[in-house]
Amino acid sequence: MKKIAVIGLGYVGLPLARLFATKYPVVGFDIDKKRISELMRGHDHTLEVDDASLQSVLCSCHCGLNSQSSNKTGLFCSDNLDDIAGCNYYVVTVPTPVDRNNCPDLTLLYKASEMVGRVIKKGDIVIYESTVYPGATEEDCIPVVEKVSGLKFNEDFFAGYSPERINPGDKQHTVENITKITSGSTPEAAVWVNDLYASVISAGTYLAPTMRVAEAAKVIENSQRDINIAFVNELKKIFDRLDIDTNMVLKAAATKWNFLPFKPGLAGGHCISVDPYYLAQKAQQQGYYPEIILAGRRLNNSMGEYVATQLVKKMIQGDIRVKNSAILVMGITFKENCPDIRNTKVIDVLNTLKEYGPNITIYDPWADPKEVKREYDVDITTELPCGKFDAILIVVVHKIFESIDYSSLLKENGICYNLKN
Repeated sequence: MKKIAVIGLGYVGLPLARLFATKYPVVGFDIDKKRISELMRGHDHTLEVDDASLQSVLCSCHCGLNSQSSNKTGLFCSDNLDDIAGCNYYVVTVPTPVDRNNCPDLTLLYKASEMVGRVIKKGDIVIYESTVYPGATEEDCIPVVEKVSGLKFNEDFFAGYSPERINPGDKQHTVENITKITSGSTPEAAVWVNDLYASVISAGTYLAPTMRVAEAAKVIENSQRDINIAFVNELKKIFDRLDIDTNMVLKAAATKWNFLPFKPGLAGGHCISVDPYYLAQKAQQQGYYPEIILAGRRLNNSMGEYVATQLVKKMIQGDIRVKNSAILVMGITFKENCPDIRNTKVIDVLNTLKEYGPNITIYDPWADPKEVKREYDVDITTELPCGKFDAILIVVVHKIFESIDYSSLLKENGICYNLKN
């Protein structure tokens, strides 16, 4: 009987654990006691798993993991490492961010590997889903598992890599509805890993020839999107100087069958603004400087300052005094219709605006004010403010924002600037 441990119950781990729990006994492990308590009460504050779906698979016990004969399915969440010791599949789904210098930070991945090393047994399999550069699973993670466990890789235990493809806030492309890339450290392990995912992924799986291929495929997915977004962001900067509506240009160009429909905007979040640095560092280690990838990152990183500057210019052109003005910023999350604030580039907009001395109000009904304050030391409101503003900057286009009468929030000569339109 397959018994699965999912290590890391965030945006990636929880949806996967819930899906596995519909067919297997699963223990979801996370070091955050508050998160475990929340999940065991049947609620996910990230909103990636709705309460009904979560509660339908929850178990109040170990789902039979300590019994060799039990075939009970369900999900038990714990912060106790002993609770995952009876598993035979260990799936690691912890974050892999970059540091302040944009260098890959594998700290959480190392710690998760140490945890796996303490409980893994002969014949077990550890599968990594976290985004890494090609080769990281075998070069960085597995040696940690070997050292802690005392077991021999590909003799006593095996590994796999199956990159996550979670799109936060997307209720159509959920984990079971996205083709899953799988791979293994040996041909036999690859089949075991693929069969595990194929048993729950309705969209099917794609078995990559090696783990390095699977790692590389993941890291280029978001690098490609980042470059495409950088291209249209550069177009916006050009067309703004030419006094041409960028969206009208893109709409016209989209009449060609193979034109890619990207729009200008802030490229933040945990994937698009992070993954390219993983590939870039690996390339540089091999003596190659990736010009296009890093140029795309530089351009996208400049957009927060650009948007703020454009708003200030519009205000000045409209004879609006910027210092001590009242500006309403709509949205703080990294994308629309999602509570995820990780690596949001709205912060870059705010930091630039603050240099001009306005009074800024930030409204976002999707974000958690306490989380925003803790992460960025910024105050927000989840209720639409009353009063009149000199300028409104719509940075994140939440669906709820579409029904707002912005004219009622603006002073007589006020300006409304919509980044997406």
